[in-house]
Amino acid sequence: MNDQLLSHRGATPADLDEVVRFVRNADELFFAFPKAHWPLSHEQLAHVLAERQGSTLALLDGRPAGFANFYQSIAGEYCALGNLMIAPWARGQGVARYLIGVMERIAQRDFLARELKVSCFNDNSAGLLLYARLGYELRGLVERQRGQQRVALLQFGKPLQS
Repeated sequence: MNDQLLSHRGATPADLDEVVRFVRNADELFFAFPKAHWPLSHEQLAHVLAERQGSTLALLDGRPAGFANFYQSIAGEYCALGNLMIAPWARGQGVARYLIGVMERIAQRDFLARELKVSCFNDNSAGLLLYARLGYELRGLVERQRGQQRVALLQFGKPLQS
């Protein structure tokens, strides 16, 4: 990565209008937020912000570049990463890698989690390759529906260092 500065902070309602623009089409939305309806709206994300934990915004040179949260957490055991979205202009610049690392640290610090779980649909090659590079190991595969289509949801986990 060049001289660009990555940082992060808690996501706020004021960030949502920017975050909804991170997904460019229905496929990207399905990968990041399968229960959402295209197009992603401020209201759908506001519901997520209110219901989920650890909503975090990654910044690249001070500009909103990534978003993630935990859709599930069991204190002392694990957190499950959800809604990972990267702004189109920021892709390929290390934002996802950085944000996943931040979420690993938040899981350890705030939830005393020993593992971070992630799930990725079979058509999301970029996500599958990223999780493998970051040390996540396949733990399971479950069938899901996308309309009338059967899809595979691959489940990964990574032990977190204490």
